[in-house]
Amino acid sequence: MLFYDYVDDIVQRRAPHREAHLAHIHAARDRGEVVMAGALGDPPHSGAIVFRGVGPEVIESFAREDPYARAGLIREWRVEPWSLV
Repeated sequence: MLFYDYVDDIVQRRAPHREAHLAHIHAARDRGEVVMAGALGDPPHSGAIVFRGVGPEVIESFAREDPYARAGLIREWRVEPWSLV
């Protein structure tokens, strides 16, 4: 899983980048890499994206290329293995 920690004013700053951010996620979903994704909190403070069948290097590349990351809207991101039970 990929976790994002957003900047404090994400809701105010994301509008110009939101469509490109969602397109980035949808493209990965269409390739079969992303299973689900979404913001956490109300208002959002972070996000989570669940990947399948790819290694950490693909996820890290995805994070670096995300329009939110390029716009400085993600304070930190991290990749964590998720063991389903």
